[in-house]
Amino acid sequence: MSETLNIALLQTELIWENAEQNRTHLSRKLATLVDPVDIIVLPEMFTSGFTMNPSQVFETMQGETISWLINLAAEKNAAITGSLVIKENRNYYNRMVFVHPNGRLEHYDKRHTFTLAGEDKVYTAGTKKITVDYKGWKICPLICYDLRFPVWARNTEAYDVLIYVANWPSVRMVAWDTLLKARAIENMSYCVGVNRVGTDANNHEYSGHSAVYDVLGERIDSIPFAKEAFEIVSLKKDALSHYRSKLNFLSDRDQFSIM
Repeated sequence: MSETLNIALLQTELIWENAEQNRTHLSRKLATLVDPVDIIVLPEMFTSGFTMNPSQVFETMQGETISWLINLAAEKNAAITGSLVIKENRNYYNRMVFVHPNGRLEHYDKRHTFTLAGEDKVYTAGTKKITVDYKGWKICPLICYDLRFPVWARNTEAYDVLIYVANWPSVRMVAWDTLLKARAIENMSYCVGVNRVGTDANNHEYSGHSAVYDVLGERIDSIPFAKEAFEIVSLKKDALSHYRSKLNFLSDRDQFSIM
């Protein structure tokens, strides 16, 4: 078990609907990573931007990007996570993959498809929340619009870290900042949010605001807004355990089930 979890957050621009160019761009960014890390986090739909044209950009779980991620995880001896468009059983998914250093794959399909953009019309919503066991930490991966729905994120699994990947636009950045902090506080977990920057083909602007919050809702990173950035943030298991034991708020949760 690792008492410290070092997470590298990559806040970056994305090239519209071009997986090869995005892989090249991300590879150049990741080549600058020389310090050892445990997890690398990429934004939502990191191969395409937030497109509603899945038939133009989809890949499979045996495709080039998954192979690239597996090779990268092995090279960096680190897990890597982010979402991309996957086609499976004739359905398109906004799928967040978690690639272990040994090549083992786990995935989460976005539960709350973004109706305002019509995501629900072209992507199939996921039905299962997962937790990833990694180096003695329990990690819950979620995607963008999921952030608005606290019941789905509710910490009934005793996870230690929430990770949100996103293409969250600048016009609603107050909500992003507020809800990331709230999810950390109410779940007594670390909350990590990685958002993109730049402007997409639909002229939506993104100003990043990637961040890491601790169990008390304190921001513990120094990632700048509105520009590309790459930062490593250390999460401490003893701090997490200390506040959970001292405050014990999670034991007072209301008991209910999600239908």
